[in-house]
Amino acid sequence: MTGFESALPETPGEPPLFLRTREPGEASDRSDHSYPPLPEALVVPVYDNHTHLEIANGSEPDGGGSLDYHEQLDRASAVGVRGVVQVGTDLETSRWSAEQAAREPRMLAAVALHPNEAPVYAEAGGLDDALAEIFELAGWPRVRAVGETGLDFYRTTTDEARATQYRSFEAHIEIAKENGLALQIHDRDAHAEVIATLKRVGAPERTVFHCFSGDAELAEICTENGWYMSFAGNVTFKNANNLREALSVAPRALIMVETDAPYLTPMPFRGRPNAPYLIPHTLRAMAAHLGTDVSMLAAQISSNTELVYGSWSDEPVTAS
Repeated sequence: MTGFESALPETPGEPPLFLRTREPGEASDRSDHSYPPLPEALVVPVYDNHTHLEIANGSEPDGGGSLDYHEQLDRASAVGVRGVVQVGTDLETSRWSAEQAAREPRMLAAVALHPNEAPVYAEAGGLDDALAEIFELAGWPRVRAVGETGLDFYRTTTDEARATQYRSFEAHIEIAKENGLALQIHDRDAHAEVIATLKRVGAPERTVFHCFSGDAELAEICTENGWYMSFAGNVTFKNANNLREALSVAPRALIMVETDAPYLTPMPFRGRPNAPYLIPHTLRAMAAHLGTDVSMLAAQISSNTELVYGSWSDEPVTAS
């Protein structure tokens, strides 16, 4: 849209359940699809605000070796990533996220229908039932957010499908508000429309733009409304000047960090599978761009994340 730039770069890996596919020419010729080595541990720990551990759990992301979510979390703990928000994108992954978070002390959950999934449910005649189940899952222990939800006009081009995305997005906003949960926004090629919807329907008190993909102008709008901006590994990409410009103007009190794993692996490992333990690369790049101490930024981001989602220390229902 005029005045905004979409900066969600191409994503490595096989398509997940929510219909995100590799872009033409994206890293398909890279021979190393293994997980990168562990980075130097952070002195002050942080959280991964948005990850999809179910994609890698017992699977082989992008041809890499299997790495189940327990090992993912163990690796994260070893480098100062103390917890994750595990995010659902359809009923199956939302159920999985809620179930695992109820048992795993290092995990909180977000549940939703991804905007690209909403038309799929609608075409099958099951959107209302699916939204009703998301409402039920929102009440589960350690489910702290509704997401990822929003608008994605990158692949959704028909008026009917876009209308369904609006309907689903508005329903998710209400689910978040009725349950007192945070809202995690997926916004791709729809900045102006997402903003207009949030203002028209009324955004929840804690609203997070996951994988922030705008520019300084969008960051200023988020700031005016008190919406959080979560930066992923693409902030480290050479072609992501607009993201770094947005980071420069975003108040530190509204910044978070995420992986969106197994996608958007930060430099210097772009093209290999991402995981929560790689957060230190993104955080250090953010601190370097801002000209601030890594530990100071980590402390601020950790505080912000706990303000949005609450404490990870609530006792899980059962041991994992």
